[in-house]
Amino acid sequence: MKTLKPAALAPVLALLAGCATAPEPAHPQDAFMARLRDLCGQRFEGRVVSTDPADATFRDNRLVMHVRDCAADEVGIPFAVGEDRSRRWIVTRTAAGLRLKHDHRDAQGVIHGYHLYGGDTAEAGTAERQEFPVDRESIDQFTAGGATVSTTNVWAMEVHPGRMFAYELRRPEGRFMRVEFDLTRPLAE
Repeated sequence: MKTLKPAALAPVLALLAGCATAPEPAHPQDAFMARLRDLCGQRFEGRVVSTDPADATFRDNRLVMHVRDCAADEVGIPFAVGEDRSRRWIVTRTAAGLRLKHDHRDAQGVIHGYHLYGGDTAEAGTAERQEFPVDRESIDQFTAGGATVSTTNVWAMEVHPGRMFAYELRRPEGRFMRVEFDLTRPLAE
């Protein structure tokens, strides 16, 4: 039986190494952030898949997310509902977990309505899904603004590489909104 010499194996091993992908981080929240960063620079169209009548405005408009403001510990995702480009999701890696905030500004960049509301993860979640229960600062903001119905919000995001990104809002009394974005069809700039 013939054996291959190490010198003959070197080119084959080099080719195989080039095909390898970096392993996903071990911690689910780090893996989730890596999946978000992998989408950086891309835009995707979405659609409301839940049936709550309160979501008619979203359902009746084109929904586009643009994963664009990417750093090691933070990803910013502008979210357009038709011509309304006032929304931006910000996911940040903190020492305790992940944080989701909603940045609302008008076309001139002026803060309007509720601003920087959201929450922090209470559990590790998975590489695919993270949940963000409303935080104290947001509860105070909603209460002061008369939106006490929002004081029990739980937001969630999902990233299923090469398939789908989801944004979700739910409340214990039954409110549920879910938007799914098709990752198989990035939009041209």
